[in-house]
Amino acid sequence: MHRPRWITLLCTVAFLAPVAMALDQEPASPAPPPPSTSQPAAAAPSKPGKQKYSHKNDFLIRGTVFDEKALSSPGAQLRIRRVGEKKFRWDTYTNSRGEFAVRVPQGADYELVVHVRGFPDQTRTINAKNEDSQENVVFRMQPAAGDKK
Repeated sequence: MHRPRWITLLCTVAFLAPVAMALDQEPASPAPPPPSTSQPAAAAPSKPGKQKYSHKNDFLIRGTVFDEKALSSPGAQLRIRRVGEKKFRWDTYTNSRGEFAVRVPQGADYELVVHVRGFPDQTRTINAKNEDSQENVVFRMQPAAGDKK
């Protein structure tokens, strides 16, 4: 049996009314600090060498990976390392539209290696030392010489 719309609407309003009233109320003022003792308050101990990292000055590398037919390549692997280092520090994959975005610390040159199954890897060097805070790159994957696709 089908309920009339006005009953459904009435039930919805009755259910959401307490939620709306709770949102309209102002938050309670914070509780006062506990009474202090005769000793001065000590600063909270912080972990030495452990600071909060801010992405404010990061460099954004974003782009798209296409195949030789100009179709996007979802699931392409991207690995990033600083130029001159052996170990890759960042690793990501393209989304369903072949797009990617990675934040890296500014002030260095980075090597970006793209791996797509069936294609030879492509490498690109990114300069993250300039004043721009991002760089857009496009990879057009080409089959290896002699491969027929």
